[in-house]
Amino acid sequence: MEILRITGGRPLRGTLRVQGSKNAVLPILAATAAIPGPVTLTNCPPIRDAAVTCALLEGLGLKASARGSRLEIDGAGPVGSAPDPALAGRLRSSFLLLGALLARNGAAEMPLPGGCVLGARPLDLHLAGLERLGVRVCCEGGRILCRGRPTGGTVLLRCPSVGATENLILAALGASGSVRILGAAREPEIADLADFLNRCGASVRGAGSPCVTVTPAPLHGASHRVLPDRMEAATWLCAAAATGGELRLLELRPEQLRPVSEALRRAGCGIEEGETSLRLRAGPLRAPGLLRTGPYPAFPTDAQAPVMAALLRAEGCTRFEETVFEARFRHVPALRALGAEIETAGRLARVRGVKRLHGARIAATDLRGAAAMVIAALSAEGETTITQAWHLDRGYGRFIRRLRSLGAEAEEDG
Repeated sequence: MEILRITGGRPLRGTLRVQGSKNAVLPILAATAAIPGPVTLTNCPPIRDAAVTCALLEGLGLKASARGSRLEIDGAGPVGSAPDPALAGRLRSSFLLLGALLARNGAAEMPLPGGCVLGARPLDLHLAGLERLGVRVCCEGGRILCRGRPTGGTVLLRCPSVGATENLILAALGASGSVRILGAAREPEIADLADFLNRCGASVRGAGSPCVTVTPAPLHGASHRVLPDRMEAATWLCAAAATGGELRLLELRPEQLRPVSEALRRAGCGIEEGETSLRLRAGPLRAPGLLRTGPYPAFPTDAQAPVMAALLRAEGCTRFEETVFEARFRHVPALRALGAEIETAGRLARVRGVKRLHGARIAATDLRGAAAMVIAALSAEGETTITQAWHLDRGYGRFIRRLRSLGAEAEEDG
């Protein structure tokens, strides 16, 4: 999808089933490179990043096949240690193959990863942690060369990095002794990765807490159902709130979405939680106060742009403080082009609600920024054209079809 045209002004109404999580399936797919047997994953989202990851795995010698939301990966044969640089450069999560390949082969040759440009996301936490476990690390010619299987020991992360936590868990699968990770990130997707690995025979304890322990154990194939995508759910809730609509989401875990749903509740939306469902009824929107992003269970950085877009017409001023990525306001110029009043200063943004938004031609910059532009376009008057809309394909499966099912007027080209 290259170009997306949206005619705004229609409240979104209906019911959607939440798809599997992008941020869960990608590390799980990377983990299959360490599993010497067949793996079956269900509830996989039909997104571009998952397809690219499967292509990376096939290039390493694994077998991958997809049937709807079901993926089958077989790593029973030999697995290479050097992923395709061109493919790896298309997504950030490709770097998680580093830990999996070290566990499998005791060696990895990794190109620098790609993905959304959101500011500095240093790899030093990953590499320092591996060095602490005895892995030899060398950087040369845009590549990172790692040699040696990890030893047992303790790694202390100076900040709760999701990627570093996942990479160290994966590398520890091939360690010579137990590995403790202190200061670990607590995101639900890390717990889902651990659940998958434990099904494959691993011993990963404490995932979802600041202390994770991995004890090496023989690995084998297994089946696993991927966690629902809390960021996809947040995006649909924001779209319904922005348009004055009503939406029921099924097959999700509402407690994992609570920082976002509570922000929308404070903004004037009615929220009803079920055991695996959530209903939003939009009301007149008002500014909910300060929203400060942070590691789970704080307000998520991935939800900052969609929630900002939902509140462009809210009465009063909403303040955002972005503590995770310094370049996470790249969507702001496009929102301004639609008539939004937004002031930024470093990691701070102030949104003053306006009465009306209008259509314009804008360009997507990253995955969540593209979602924010769609949300704003849905609540604007007239037609909005979003170029570089392929960013949406990276994390939202069948996006246009699902958008139309809720009553939106949207067309795509390319």
